Amino acid sequence: MPRLVRSVVAPAVKLAAVAALLGSLPEALRSARGQENAASTPGGAIEPGRLETATLAGGCFWCTEAVFQRVRGVAQVRSGYAGGTVENPTYQQVCTGLTGHAEAVQILFDPTVLSYADLLEIFWKTHDPTTRNQQGPDHGPQYRSAVFYHSDRQREIAEAYRRQLDESKIFQKPIITEITPCTNFFEAEPYHQNYYQLNRRQPYCSRYISPKIKKFNQAFRDKLQTPGAASRDGEP
Repeated sequence: MPRLVRSVVAPAVKLAAVAALLGSLPEALRSARGQENAASTPGGAIEPGRLETATLAGGCFWCTEAVFQRVRGVAQVRSGYAGGTVENPTYQQVCTGLTGHAEAVQILFDPTVLSYADLLEIFWKTHDPTTRNQQGPDHGPQYRSAVFYHSDRQREIAEAYRRQLDESKIFQKPIITEITPCTNFFEAEPYHQNYYQLNRRQPYCSRYISPKIKKFNQAFRDKLQTPGAASRDGEP
């Protein structure tokens, strides 16, 4: 089923510029990772090889899924709907903006390879967290920026990281990313899963997702799943 046609507007913040600014903030990552390490001491330790879950919303889930599928330490990414009031919503219902859901991805990751703070770094570098209910050409509350945490540890890390970014004035406007508990997640229809990989020639993918992936590959070469991933995505 084709994607609904949407108006086209220029993204408010360019990924490369945001990545460069965030890269100058080691204090934010030190603070977040320090909390993560403290929370993983005996009594709340994560067993080696055990997968953790993260749920994030940063606009169109085709885009967010495509980014995190390329990250080393990520075992699975599923597109779906989070934070709403309707049980098992359809894509058409969510697109009305009336169900309260955000297009989101649920990520299974190995915390011995990739920390939750690392996931948040990628999350905040690859979308604009200052635009309310909008990412690029997509408008509506279903495209809001949100972290749906699964534990107090995740909440504390996300809040500390967001606070550091705001205090450092990385963005010209305040970060409005919601940080709320993950009370539900409904997997999207099968045709939304692995969408970019299967539909790269689709106009939305070629115009918006492909450029984002190329910039992501440049900014995160050290976190790609395989060394050849950047080349396969059109990088030199």
